[in-house]
Amino acid sequence: MLGESHQLLQEFPQFADKIAELRGNNEVFHHLMDEYDWLDTHIRKLEEVKVPVADFHIEEMKKRRLVLKDRLYQLISS
Repeated sequence: MLGESHQLLQEFPQFADKIAELRGNNEVFHHLMDEYDWLDTHIRKLEEVKVPVADFHIEEMKKRRLVLKDRLYQLISS
């Protein structure tokens, strides 16, 4: 769905405490999470406002967001 939020806490609510802990104590996690949040917000804004963006560009951003989500999940679940 266009404009849908993919915030990490919304995607993995069962890990809310672990996400907060890692965000505060793990610099790598913190930076990955910042990039993930920025991408998610940016993608959502582009979709909601229907700004003309090349399909390739938005798909690359979505792929990067997915790679980040996978990496963040690895850190959360380890």
